[in-house]
Amino acid sequence: MAENKKSLQSVSSVSPEAYRHFSETIWPVLKKGPFKTVLFFLLLFVAAHIASLWTNTSLTDVAVLSSFLPFKSLKQSAEILEFPFNCSNIDLTKGCSSGTYHHNHTSSPSDEECPHYFRWIHENLRPWKDRGGITRDMVERAKPMANFRLLIVNGTMYVERYSRAFQTRDVFTWWGILQLMRRYPGRLPDLDLMFHCGDKPVIRSDDYKGLFALAPPPLFRYCANDSTLDIVFPDWSFWGWPEVNIKPWGRLSKQLMEANKMMIWSKREPYAHWKGNPETSENRRHLMKCKSSHNQDWNARIYVQDWEKEAREGFKNSDLTKQCIHRYKIYVEGRGWSVSEKYILACNSMALVVKPGYYDFFSRSLMPLKHYWPIKEQKLCRSIKFAVDFGNSHHPLAKEIGNLGSKFVQEELKMENVYDYMFHLLNEYSKLLMYKPTVPQKAVEFCSEVMMGCFGSGLAKQFMKETMVMTPSNTEPCTMPPPFNSTTLHAFLEKKENQTKEVETWEKQNRQL
Repeated sequence: MAENKKSLQSVSSVSPEAYRHFSETIWPVLKKGPFKTVLFFLLLFVAAHIASLWTNTSLTDVAVLSSFLPFKSLKQSAEILEFPFNCSNIDLTKGCSSGTYHHNHTSSPSDEECPHYFRWIHENLRPWKDRGGITRDMVERAKPMANFRLLIVNGTMYVERYSRAFQTRDVFTWWGILQLMRRYPGRLPDLDLMFHCGDKPVIRSDDYKGLFALAPPPLFRYCANDSTLDIVFPDWSFWGWPEVNIKPWGRLSKQLMEANKMMIWSKREPYAHWKGNPETSENRRHLMKCKSSHNQDWNARIYVQDWEKEAREGFKNSDLTKQCIHRYKIYVEGRGWSVSEKYILACNSMALVVKPGYYDFFSRSLMPLKHYWPIKEQKLCRSIKFAVDFGNSHHPLAKEIGNLGSKFVQEELKMENVYDYMFHLLNEYSKLLMYKPTVPQKAVEFCSEVMMGCFGSGLAKQFMKETMVMTPSNTEPCTMPPPFNSTTLHAFLEKKENQTKEVETWEKQNRQL
């Protein structure tokens, strides 16, 4: 067995992705023995051949599409998460009703201005706007860091996948963009982008400074920070996260609102609550020290979330609508930002936000002492205890912060605005392209029918059905706000800093009493 592991590890010297694919897909088949190995590949070939006959598609085309499908069930729940090679139930030659995306739907102008966080779109794209635009070379230099390349050409979406993303992050990101195209048919221009689904940004701004420095490659992902240039985009969980049984945001946000009505703030437990995986960041490991004990009560109720156990037990202890029973909820980042942020803010509890190092597409517009209470990384437990003590002594302020944080995500982060953010970001990005996008040879045409037929299974299929946009929008997207100028941006950032410093002053004065 040790020799087998050693031989597997030698494969990883080729590339981490090749090693992972080999160890997770090929090796479990090979170790079953010669007969089972031959049978496995024979059945795979026959399945592909039958699919090609039924769909009038070549074996090569079917193989390209099947390369997008995981061959192995995801770890948490085989029943829910297995995506079999099952494209035979659609005709790939006419499965995409392209008219859905080209339909000249008449809609009324919108009289609604987009929320404040849309202004960050201009800042996200400024590095390329200042350089005069985006060339094909800039885009293709992001390929080694991307999970996939996504193009829209003449109203049709194409995807070229380079490597598997974690779980179904890429699948539900594609799905979200397809639904955007159904919401605003024929409205998205031609575009060409690279996307990475990992937790941490990688385009370091320092690498592209200087008179003779190359322009940074534009790379889309779910988060960035002040020292990186990754272009932030709404994460996959807005359309559902089947691996952990988290429902699509449109439904879940409404259920959280109803749950809040059942648990008024004054009747909630007067403590701070957090539940999650503590092994993904140093701050989360430090948070574990804030658990109450017979020696010290830090006013925090901290719980470890075992997702594998939850999956085995049917996720009965991870219903987010039943976790809004405390007056205070703690948000602390994992490897990067955490998708838990919107669920925590939606609870009507005062959110205690441990100083974040990353931001997603909306969080930069959150204001301390309005939408949340800032928590210092240093002396974390003492900072949490002070926040809870202060809130319990100042009920109106704590309740108002909780209400405004919840109102932000319920109203400004409703799915209509998420789609409009995507619409404006992709449109502004496309204006910077200095070339006409063309479809790569290995790219596959994608549409909702293909996604449902090839990727839809179990809970994933249920989420896709639930979030499919059935009719175009009757109104145009919200109106983009103007970009920040140096004065407005400085004033906004200064206000955030001053609000945080005010809390630190209160905490310091309390320690001196």
